[in-house]
Amino acid sequence: CTHLAVSGARHFKQKIADGRQKDAIMFFLKLANLDITHLVLENPICIMSSIYREPDQIIQPYYFGDSDSKKTCLWLKNLPKLTYNLSDTLFWKKTSVEVKPYYYEKSGTALYFTSKFTHKDPIIRRKLRSKTFPGIADAMAKQWSEYIINKNQYK
Repeated sequence: CTHLAVSGARHFKQKIADGRQKDAIMFFLKLANLDITHLVLENPICIMSSIYREPDQIIQPYYFGDSDSKKTCLWLKNLPKLTYNLSDTLFWKKTSVEVKPYYYEKSGTALYFTSKFTHKDPIIRRKLRSKTFPGIADAMAKQWSEYIINKNQYK
């Protein structure tokens, strides 16, 4: 995703020139075309929506209980969209939480807002931005394993 995500668009010219973006596109497409029954490709908002196809679903961590905002695209093969509830209903409990994407940071005597995904060190910033949120991971594991198990029970 490092060479495909639109959050790094300011570096696209260099990544195109040195071949990193083309390599990333080819890797994504190789994965997308694997001959396996169930597949999900996950990436933040990226150029693959126009090169490959629109994602099947775009989710946010706060849909699944993590109080962060980071749009994540899912391209699905033989898997259903993840389910979540933005509010309580008669039959389903709310799964989403309030978004808290910013925190205060003190610089000298001043306080200012900063994204929790920003850091001056590019290696630390990359690690922060590539985080898989526990709520999304849990939803993927539970929902898709149940789907595959139930689907295979009735064959």
